[in-house]
Amino acid sequence: MQTTFVYMTLAAAAVSAHPYQISERTDKYANWAPAGPNDVRSPCPMMNTLANHGFFPHDGRNLTEENLVNGLANGLNFAPEFGKLMFSHAIQVNSEPNATAFTLEMLNTHNLLEHDASLSRLDAYFGNNHLFNETVFQTVTRYWGEEVVTPMQLAMSKLFRQIESKAFNPTYKFDAPTEGFSLGEVSAPIVAFGDLETMTVNRSFVDYFFRKSSHQPDKFWYELNMLTVMAFLKGNERLPTEIGWSQRDFVMTNEKIDEIAGLVDVAQTLITSDNSTSTKRRRQAMVDLHAGYFGSH
Repeated sequence: MQTTFVYMTLAAAAVSAHPYQISERTDKYANWAPAGPNDVRSPCPMMNTLANHGFFPHDGRNLTEENLVNGLANGLNFAPEFGKLMFSHAIQVNSEPNATAFTLEMLNTHNLLEHDASLSRLDAYFGNNHLFNETVFQTVTRYWGEEVVTPMQLAMSKLFRQIESKAFNPTYKFDAPTEGFSLGEVSAPIVAFGDLETMTVNRSFVDYFFRKSSHQPDKFWYELNMLTVMAFLKGNERLPTEIGWSQRDFVMTNEKIDEIAGLVDVAQTLITSDNSTSTKRRRQAMVDLHAGYFGSH
């Protein structure tokens, strides 16, 4: 999630291993390729996406603070302070003393940053906790609007996943820090792709980001190799530039992220008479929010 194309060569090498071809367009988002056989990925679709575009190392390794800060700035116009804060959380997944980098694969560790009740992944108890799961995703999109998605709708899908997980997962865990991460994750579509005036997000951008691909195979499915098939099954994990999204001129700050996540937090309260409890909880959760923006959505 570095200077715009430091890792362009890595991305090109990965693409040569399978039928996807990098576009010859010169814009910085055109150089996209899904993970190759020697690349690692995480349960976080945005982290994976920025690696697929080459804003992070395409192989998913050597995520230093500098790589994180530069990749977030170049790919999404995020303030350096956000990248630094995010790195301070993410580096905890590397158990080596005095570590200065982590890999996307390290983020798969259950109940460290990755957690139960993701909007697009299975709980670890039920199986693979880091690959996109279409069945899970379909259950949450029932709460979303056809054209745009609001903080209220995102909040309802978050609550549904927590209830579903608590009801059927005997190892369910969702503590106070996880709530902070989760608020960051659930607000991420508006933070990354949304209209900051209306605080809504185009539904098509979110669908495309998670699962829709405009890349059609040149041959029939029976002629495709397993790597290509797996790339489709993993989800799209691509910024939706092909359907109209573009990077904002506005620099996304920690304060703006807090504001957006606060809307989701207020919307998720089921008590209609008084939201003071929700407001207090939100203030306590903000310290964990920024790391959660790139958690297991």
